[in-house]
Amino acid sequence: MVFRLLFFLIGFGISVAGGVSTIAYLNLLTHGHGLYEYLLFISMRIECYLLPLGVSFIWLSLYLPNTRE
Repeated sequence: MVFRLLFFLIGFGISVAGGVSTIAYLNLLTHGHGLYEYLLFISMRIECYLLPLGVSFIWLSLYLPNTRE
């Protein structure tokens, strides 16, 4: 149970870091770049991959079956 809670909190922290980076790069749209250029740019940034990684950690901590009973 403690492992799942720790896994959830780590996933939450990682997803917050990735989400903040992804939202911060939205400023590129105000400088005249299109949506395609924005998606291409964030697909090349490592810190933007933290959002789906953190969400997958959260999902795994919530939905993996409990091995101990």
